[in-house]
Amino acid sequence: MSDLYASRRTRLRERCTAAGNAAALVSRPANVRYLAGAAPRGAVLLLGKTEDLLVRTGPPDDRPEEGRPDENLRVHCLPGAGGDPAVAAADLLTAQGGDSLALEEHHLTVACHRRLRSVAPRLRLTDLGTAVEQLRVVKDEEEISCLRIGAEIADQALGELLESILVGRTERHLALELERRLVDHGADGPAFPTSVATGPNSGRRGHRPTDRRVEEGDFLSVCLGAAYRGYRCEIGRTFVIGTSPADWQIELYDLVFTAQRAGRESLAPGAAYRDVDRAARQVLDSAGYHEGLPAITGHGVGLEIDEDPQLAPAAMGKLDACVPVTVEPGVHLPGRGGVRIDDTLVVRPEADGGPELLTITTKELLAL
Repeated sequence: MSDLYASRRTRLRERCTAAGNAAALVSRPANVRYLAGAAPRGAVLLLGKTEDLLVRTGPPDDRPEEGRPDENLRVHCLPGAGGDPAVAAADLLTAQGGDSLALEEHHLTVACHRRLRSVAPRLRLTDLGTAVEQLRVVKDEEEISCLRIGAEIADQALGELLESILVGRTERHLALELERRLVDHGADGPAFPTSVATGPNSGRRGHRPTDRRVEEGDFLSVCLGAAYRGYRCEIGRTFVIGTSPADWQIELYDLVFTAQRAGRESLAPGAAYRDVDRAARQVLDSAGYHEGLPAITGHGVGLEIDEDPQLAPAAMGKLDACVPVTVEPGVHLPGRGGVRIDDTLVVRPEADGGPELLTITTKELLAL
């Protein structure tokens, strides 16, 4: 793994050098972890002129969710808890003879930027932009393996919940049980707050669980994900509770399933982001559900649950192989409920079998 992290830092350094910067300060936690193997709270990574350093406050506390730092990367610990790692990193660069520093300006606060200017006035500060995020879009097989294991954990947790009695239990209770099951099966924790939505709440993207109880005949929408070694996946399914589905529920479910399948089948290297969105959205538009649709059909996943690329109507760019994304169309009918189906897949060329489905819980409309 040390060689892997070193290779990632080398790629970033090459970008910095091409832009005329000899050093970079990485402060966004997911980016620090990508390049250093770990992201202790508040830590920054300095790609220095003579040496790379992970700068943090206090000694390591070995929390597994933070990851393990690259063993070949020196960790510089500030003596007290009140120090500023970014300012300390600028001081260290000055001591190395550095004269320019590229910053993640989209992450640093204005106050931190001012402190850097006051402490190291001779450093030329420039914007690193989203260089690290761009490197993170295409995943290596180690990263995909972590996502695959996370997806297996989420599938297990969801499968066990479906075997339990659901009627009469609250959305909040079911969400907490799912998150406990994720940890029981080896997850670092939930990849994001688990969403459980019943009846009129079902099908709403990002619904926060309430004390509403599951009733006979409800749609039940569940969206959850596992974080495993920092990598985050996502799965969403919709079911009918306790009885045979009504005709309107079957029709709506079949429509969303058709849209989701169209989105999944359009995933291929070279496919435009907006074309994937269009493939799913057109199915729903043609059925008269153009109003109230989610702003995006899907998004990238990795060290964060919502990464580039964005599969949206105005998104620019094309998919590469080994890019994991979600495909998650949905329809919500106010006062009645709705359907959302969500999978995590990895873009693969047709010669390798096409998109790799990581979340494999059945998409059949089950009556529980």
